[in-house]
Amino acid sequence: MLVVVAPGQGAQSPGFLTPWLDVPGVAERLEWLSLVSGVDLITHGTTSNAETIRDTAIAQPLIVGSGLVTLLSLFPHPSAAYAAIGVAAGHSVGEITAAVGAGVLTAEQAMVFVRERGLAMAKAAALTPTGMSAVLGGEPDEVVAAAHEVGLTAANMNGAGQIVVAGTIAQLESFVAPDGARVRPLDVAGAFHTEHMAPATAKLGRIGNALSTHDPRIRLISNTDGQVIHDGRVVVRRLVQQVAQPVRWDQCMQTMTDLGVTAMIEIPPAGTLINLAKRAMPGVETLALKTPDDLPAAWRLIEKHGVHSVIETTPTWRLVIAPAKGTFTLGDQQFVEGDLVPAQTQIGVITTLRDQFPIMAPHGGTIIEWLAQDGDPVAPGQPLLRLHPVSPDK
Repeated sequence: MLVVVAPGQGAQSPGFLTPWLDVPGVAERLEWLSLVSGVDLITHGTTSNAETIRDTAIAQPLIVGSGLVTLLSLFPHPSAAYAAIGVAAGHSVGEITAAVGAGVLTAEQAMVFVRERGLAMAKAAALTPTGMSAVLGGEPDEVVAAAHEVGLTAANMNGAGQIVVAGTIAQLESFVAPDGARVRPLDVAGAFHTEHMAPATAKLGRIGNALSTHDPRIRLISNTDGQVIHDGRVVVRRLVQQVAQPVRWDQCMQTMTDLGVTAMIEIPPAGTLINLAKRAMPGVETLALKTPDDLPAAWRLIEKHGVHSVIETTPTWRLVIAPAKGTFTLGDQQFVEGDLVPAQTQIGVITTLRDQFPIMAPHGGTIIEWLAQDGDPVAPGQPLLRLHPVSPDK
């Protein structure tokens, strides 16, 4: 099974888009996305210096825009992606790229959303001098405890021995890493995924409410908690909330392992997530798509590991899927085939080692067939129930 992942802010480097301009169609697509976002992606991806592209309002559209145009180089016929990618995920702002790849948002919607996200987060970051530092090594519980002791937030739980702590500059300066850990300051412009970003969520929430969405056509892992999400509205809601919430990339990689992922491709600016996977997901074949020279190897990896998505929908039916690995238990109202399930009805619960998740039928409909039975062990993204949609006037 193949997973395609999109990196977050901080992965960009000066000139990383330069070789991609030689690929037919890339410059034109970048020009179009530049018009939509109001950010000159070609200039910032080729000639702007590190300090310029560090600016949150530039970095975020640049990362998402570069991911979108290189995805089209990887899959020139986008529908082919749904027949090859088993699961998608993105780290922080990269989750917007993943949402487009999964069919939740259009590229234009994503660029408007990320433009406003970058502006809102830059404005929030300007209120107080803040930053982030990577803590490499050490016991995770000890690192988190040491961060909390000085008021820092464990903003990115990245797995593979890496935790990113964030807060005010004074808090970062007072942080003392536990034994066996070392600290590396990150070149970012604020304490992302912490309470310092809360002012950005109100505006993004209004924008999110105005977006029309589709349900993901492939498994889409949320970096909030590693759950597989198959409701477009929930995806957008989580995109808004994650601005001020920690990223749990460790749980995302655990879900990929639970799903049986055998290969990972990271789209540009690539490298960061592949390095984490090499340490946390041994045995998984990885490829960082950094330049067009890497495309032939990526196509070979797709041919070798690509599988058709089990949750692709058609207009004639909808699926309710498992958000996590666990045991499925039917709800008190045990529906049978032929029953009409109202929208937003709870049909059961999944119990995991960490928590319990109520399973809802967000759209409702008539039950065609149960695909899981009471007490069954289920995997993340596994279909549980097939429904025939009910028209809105009924």
